[in-house]
Parts: sequence; structure tokens; C-alpha cells
Amino acid sequence: MAALSKSIPHSCYEIGHTWHPRCSWAVLHITQGALAESLRIYSTLYLIAAILRKRKLDYYLHKLVPEILQSTSFLTANGTLYVACFCILRRILGKFYFWSPGFGAALPASYMAILIERKSRRGLLTIYMANQATETLFRMAVARGAITPLRHGEVLLFCITAALFMFFFRCKDGLKGFTYSALKFIVGKEEIPTHSFSPEAAFSKTERKIKHCEKTSQPMSILALTKKLMDKVCKHGPRHRCCKHYEDNCISYCIKGFIRMFSIGYLIQCCLRIPSTFRHLFTEPSRLLSLFYNKENFQLGAFLGSFVSIYKGTSCFLRWVRNLDDELHALVAGCLAGISMMFYKSTTISMYLMSKLVETIYFKGIEAGKVPYFPHADSIIYAISTSICFQAAVMEVQNLRPSYWKFLLRLTKGRFALMNRKVLDVFGTEASKNFKDFTPKLDPRYTVVPPELPLELS
Repeated sequence: MAALSKSIPHSCYEIGHTWHPRCSWAVLHITQGALAESLRIYSTLYLIAAILRKRKLDYYLHKLVPEILQSTSFLTANGTLYVACFCILRRILGKFYFWSPGFGAALPASYMAILIERKSRRGLLTIYMANQATETLFRMAVARGAITPLRHGEVLLFCITAALFMFFFRCKDGLKGFTYSALKFIVGKEEIPTHSFSPEAAFSKTERKIKHCEKTSQPMSILALTKKLMDKVCKHGPRHRCCKHYEDNCISYCIKGFIRMFSIGYLIQCCLRIPSTFRHLFTEPSRLLSLFYNKENFQLGAFLGSFVSIYKGTSCFLRWVRNLDDELHALVAGCLAGISMMFYKSTTISMYLMSKLVETIYFKGIEAGKVPYFPHADSIIYAISTSICFQAAVMEVQNLRPSYWKFLLRLTKGRFALMNRKVLDVFGTEASKNFKDFTPKLDPRYTVVPPELPLELS
């Protein structure tokens, strides 16, 4: 990496907003693009979230629009302020240093922008960007040969994260809020130590089901017989006295868990593919079949299904072996269940959960009085993380997560790709590696360095 003190004399027009020589017009263009894209993103996001949370009419009338506008203002301001700080920093310094077009301009812009967003959303945005920044730094280190990537490293990371998350889930007051609710939905309430579903209640509930089946009409006798047979198979079988799945034996308990989460994972992946499929429905009707038979649908289903079944199976096995129910079982069960990510490898999921785990441990340390509380820590971490990502977006796009780069292009209407990265190659980061065929057409009246002259570091 080039020394931080080295610099190039080019103007902000020659490096950044190459599509227009005026800084004010460049800021206006970015604002227009960012505003339209931000409004589209947050309108969809908040509307879907409101429907899923079953919000009342009062929310739609009085809160939905203000929340959408506030989040839109935050994201728009982040893009607008970045370009403004980019130009201002060039005027202050008189030249560009290695750190100034990316990290230097994005740091104050991101910090000011996050203050516009609602406090309740800052933590989530911080985790997301910290995840992006960590992966970006890892890619940078690998590209420079400082770190050798570990084979199946994302799976190993997920195993460790899953083990600790499941341990906290089993502990009393270990997890709270959305994380607790999500794990409860995935693995079921039977794995919670405080589960109050008594055996007597379960048996009486099963007996009521059987009696109800016996009272059904003759046409339903086959269905009733099948349900009765399934109840007997699930009920009569090996189940340890410490197991709280009173309606099932240990084997059917694991199988049911796999089927349930496999179905959910399959449907989730199908829903994610619906917009792209219907976009090409009339031009390529055959793509409709790929919506249901896509490989990724089954991979996500296998990942979620095997995670739950392995976790439940290991927990039951340890209860049989040790003849007790212990929170430490969750460490082993969670670690083994993490191997299920072999079906659906995702660095994004592993890194996000690790970031969430660090946040959970940090807040537990604050509650225990072992870790100091830093005011505005979320805003500071967000600003630093975003600045790292912008540094990569300017100097080494090849080390940035592709999905985040596409997001930046949408936010700026493609203008982020119009930077004169060939000039930035002198810093030694191969800034123009993905832009070899692009050379901006600059107006010589507004350039500091004539384009035909060779570039040298000052």
C-alpha cells in the first residue's frame, strides 16, 4: 500500500464528479438519484414491515409516511454529503491523498447522515455496515497476502456463532427482543428451560384430538385413521424424561423439525425470486418453472431443516447420555448444527450473526458492569464502517462485496463508476482493475493536470 503522505494534484472534477465540472451541479445530480432510490427502497421496506407486524390503521395514517421520509432523508444525505465532503476536502488539502477521496470524505458525511435516522434504527444499520466493513477488510488483507483464507471458514465461523447464540438462548434472560423471538420460532419453545407445557396437558390434548377424529363423518375416516396412526407413532416411542416435546418421541420430534423448517426455507427462497421471475415472465415463460425447481430453494431449505434437526437430535441425545437437561448442551448442539451451512454457504450470514453476537456480548457486559458504555458508539461505528466501505469503493472495488457495490451504483444512478480510477492507480491498489475500458472525457478548461501527461506522485 502506498504511503499515506503521498498525493496527486488533480481536482475533484478530474477524480470524482467527472460527468460535470461544477461541484454544486454534481451534488444536485447525486441528490436527485439518491432521493429517488431511497424513497423506493424505504417505501417498500416499511410497507412490507407494517403488513407483517399487523400494524393498526393509526400507524398507516400518522406514522408510516414520517418514518419513510426520515429514513429516506438519512440515506439521501449520506450520498449527498459524501460528494460535498469530497469536494470540500480537496479544496482544504489542495490535493488528493490515498485516504482522502474515500475514507476521509465518507467519515464526516456518514456521521452527519446517521444522526438524521431514528435512534431505534441506528443499531441495526451499525451492525449491517460493521459486517460489510469487516468483510471488506478481510478481502483487503487476503488480496495483500496478509491473511490466507481458511477453507470452509464461513461454516466454521457459523458453528462458533451458533453455539454461543444457542447457549444464550437456553440460559435464563440470555437473549431478548427479536433475536430471542427468531430463535424460538426456528428451534421451537420445547428447547426453552422455562417451557411450562406439562405432560398431563399434552396427553389430554392428544386424547381430545383422537376423540375428535372418531366423531368425524365416514368420508373423513381415512384421514382420521391416518392422523390417529401418526399420533400413536409420534407419541409411543423413545422420549427421555427431561425432554419437553411431550407430544412426540425424540425421533419424530427431529423429523418434524426438519420438515417444518425445510418448507419455510424453500418458500422464503421462492418468494425472493418472484420479482425477478415475473419481470421476465412474458418474454421467457419457461423461467416460471425455475421459480419452483431452482437449486437455491432446496439449498436454503436443507440448511434450515438440517440445522433444526441436528440441534434437536443432539440435544435429545445428550439428555439421554447425561440423564439431565443442561444449558451446556446447547453449546455442543449449536456447534454441530452449524455444519448445516455446508448446504447454503454464506459469508454474509456468518458475518452478520457474528456482528450481532458481539453486540449481544457487549450489552451483557454493560449490564454486568464489566464493560463501559460509550455514548453515540453506534453512530461512530457506523461512520467508520461506512468510510471503510467507501474507501474500498473508490480505491479497490474488487475487494468490496458485489451486492454493496451494486447498491452504490443504484443509489448514484451509476455515477460511482464514472470516477477517474486510472489516475488513482498510482497509489498501488489497482483502482481501475474493473474499469480498464473507461476513461472519462474531461473538459481541459477545468483540469489541473492535462490528461495526456504521465501521472506522478508528489
